[in-house]
Amino acid sequence: MGRALLSQILALSTTSPRLLYPAREVFRPRPQSRCNCSVAASEASQIPKVKRVVSGVQPTGTLHLGNYLGAIKNWISLQNTYETLFFIVDLHAITVPHDAQELSKATRSTAAIYLACGIDPTKASVFVQSHVHAHVELMWLLSTATPLGWLNKMIQFKEKSRKAGDENVGVALLTYPVLMASDILLYQSDLVPVGDDQKQHLELTRELADRVNYLYGGRKWKKMGGKGGVLFKVPEALIPPAGARVMSLTDGLSKMSKSAPSDQSRINILDPKDVIVNKIKRCKTDSFPGLEFDNPERPECNNLLSIYQVITGRTKEEVALECQDMNWGTFKGTLADALIDHLHPIQQRYQEITSDPAYLDGILSEGARKASDIADATLSNVYQAMGFLKR
Repeated sequence: MGRALLSQILALSTTSPRLLYPAREVFRPRPQSRCNCSVAASEASQIPKVKRVVSGVQPTGTLHLGNYLGAIKNWISLQNTYETLFFIVDLHAITVPHDAQELSKATRSTAAIYLACGIDPTKASVFVQSHVHAHVELMWLLSTATPLGWLNKMIQFKEKSRKAGDENVGVALLTYPVLMASDILLYQSDLVPVGDDQKQHLELTRELADRVNYLYGGRKWKKMGGKGGVLFKVPEALIPPAGARVMSLTDGLSKMSKSAPSDQSRINILDPKDVIVNKIKRCKTDSFPGLEFDNPERPECNNLLSIYQVITGRTKEEVALECQDMNWGTFKGTLADALIDHLHPIQQRYQEITSDPAYLDGILSEGARKASDIADATLSNVYQAMGFLKR
């Protein structure tokens, strides 16, 4: 279902998705259906005064530097500007075979890392996806309005199913973009931090919001006693800043990933000092003299300099000037020290949080309560608009 960014943000995606409808489909979204308001003027008092942002990370594997720099670190600035909801997407974690005994442990660990990295539960709602039952309920309702052809076009499904084979792929791998849409639309989200690999899923979410608004919203809904013009806001993309995409330590052309078979390819947030030093010492480099950004023949060099830039908070120009004449041995030591210094307070805070289970449980419980208040209102409206008998 992330990342996000920093200072003065970011260009919002203005490209309208172009998912094709089946030839027999009677649905034709009207231009006026795509709007950024979800209720009529009479309900203006219920609209948040600031825009709402939602994002989450799966509790699979160990959270690494890419998760941190590409998503979680950026959430810290977002929570000071927007109304934010950050959750652990444990329902997404079971779309592929998983260790049932490890799931709850990994979920708690991920939540603790959120807090240790600087997510403030007094500013942001932090919760576990499965603790808000509306996610699954809305997914089912949305799935009835989702053409199969839309899902068959999802690139990630094609890639993963091709690798695993049809006999080993569960239906959830095909339909989880609908769950992702539910995650977003439940909260009437204005903005969604996305990376390159999730843009297509957000496009589907936007199309699905338009489709449901057309089929069940507007005058039809009002005739049934509903309030407002549309059921869902159509969310916009919040694009990560340059340099937020962290690549593998063993291949500068591949994204740092929890699923990569070699742990050497990533710096995990909880890696101890000696492990960080060893991974940086052994990471892939090149034989060019000096160090430089943006040379397409030197992807590893650009990646390591970018990591150093973001970790130290310096500008690209400052890092380029500092490192231009360094050799790899010197730079690797400098980078390892910077990583250790940056991650050490996070690791300390993580230990404090995990040593007090009641504290973490309280935050997750309160976060789920706040999220449910928003989600249940949206879900109730959708049930009403789709014609279900009221309880």
